[in-house]
Amino acid sequence: MTTTPAQLLTVPEVMVRLKFGHSKVYDLIRSKRLVSITEGRARRIPESSLQDYIRERLVEAA
Repeated sequence: MTTTPAQLLTVPEVMVRLKFGHSKVYDLIRSKRLVSITEGRARRIPESSLQDYIRERLVEAA
């Protein structure tokens, strides 16, 4: 069984995908609605976390 590595996105990449500003993305990270990891000064958001956030928002909107 093979697994694909998690796709890690930068904050600017998430900003583009969600069409949100810098502050909004960091607010989502601080509130734990968007999971992120940091290594040194580099912050990365797993693609799966972004997809989970979008899915949750769609459920809330329905």
